[in-house]
Amino acid sequence: MVRLPLTPAQLERGARLGALLRSARGERSMLHTALDARVSPETLRKIESGRIATPAFPTIAAIAEVLGLSLDTVWAEINRPERGVEPAGSGAGASERMAS
Repeated sequence: MVRLPLTPAQLERGARLGALLRSARGERSMLHTALDARVSPETLRKIESGRIATPAFPTIAAIAEVLGLSLDTVWAEINRPERGVEPAGSGAGASERMAS
C-alpha cells in the first residue's frame, strides 16, 4: 500500500493537535499520560511534536479522555480556520474556476 504525502492542511491540523495535547497535559508527565491512555510514550511524543499528524481516532480519543478534553474541543481546535485564509472555493479566481 502506497501512502500519499500529507497535505499542508493535514500537517497544520497535526501541529494544532500536538499543541493542544501538550497544553492540556500541563505539568503531568508524558510517561504517565501515555500509559494511562494505553499508548506508547513514543507515540504520544510524536503526536505532540507533530511527527504523527494524522493519528488514529481511538488514539486521539484515549489521550483526550485521560487529559479531560472533550472530542468536540479537540475537533474545534484542530479545524479552526486560519486568520487571513479564505475557505476553498472562495476569493479571487473562484468564479473563473467554476465557469470553466
